[in-house]
Amino acid sequence: MKNEMKSFCAIFLCILTFSFVLNAQTKNFTPKLFNQFTEMRVGTGEPVYWYCIGEVYEYPSGKLIAKVEGVDTARLIEEESNDFKKLQLSRKVFFYLDPETGEVMREHKGKKVEPIAYPYQQITYEFKDGKMLSGVVQGKAPRIQRIASTGNNLVRDFGGLKIFSAPLFLNFPGYQAYENYDFFVQEKTKRGVPKYQLSWNRRGSLPPFFGGGDSVFQLVSYRIDKYENLPESIRKILESEARLWMKPPKDLKEIAELQKAD
Repeated sequence: MKNEMKSFCAIFLCILTFSFVLNAQTKNFTPKLFNQFTEMRVGTGEPVYWYCIGEVYEYPSGKLIAKVEGVDTARLIEEESNDFKKLQLSRKVFFYLDPETGEVMREHKGKKVEPIAYPYQQITYEFKDGKMLSGVVQGKAPRIQRIASTGNNLVRDFGGLKIFSAPLFLNFPGYQAYENYDFFVQEKTKRGVPKYQLSWNRRGSLPPFFGGGDSVFQLVSYRIDKYENLPESIRKILESEARLWMKPPKDLKEIAELQKAD
């Protein structure tokens, strides 16, 4: 009994210690952290580019379905922003690549393969009561979508990094998925190492042209502040077949045009 009690106490002490460490690393949002996040995510007015590569796997087999390359470009709309609220206009496109050749996939088993393409996203970030709330507007009439977060974002200081995490549990008619964004801010950067980095993971269904079914989608990304500094591979694709995605939307007027029904 004494040995069992000692083991229980040791385990309980370990749990308490582990909980304390987690609490010490996890922070509530403050105005300073809110502004640090938004400056990292969207910059201060000039376009920023998040260059991404990744893979799509069948789940649970782990079969590699496709590789991915893409870009998420965004700008801050200064006249609609302040210390507690920011407006981001962005668009993103991701191309599926053949896992063997690395070429853009045009078809899969006789079905046309379409890239993941958002002509625009209008994103609002707001600091309120120690939380960062966000809302996304996307799509076009008559199916304009509005998605709001629950404010369950996390901030961690960890190993010289500041990590902003945004877990999303999406549950819409005909669409359920789990996604998680981890943005990494290097407190002390080395030459040639991007200060801003991102890891993104998604558990959800494969697109119909890949046959549907469960899948895991993962991306890694880093921020680039000038279009010409993007890798040549993605610039070549954008300039040949996706020129709209070479820069983010200019203003809300452009968004309104993109929202109109065909």
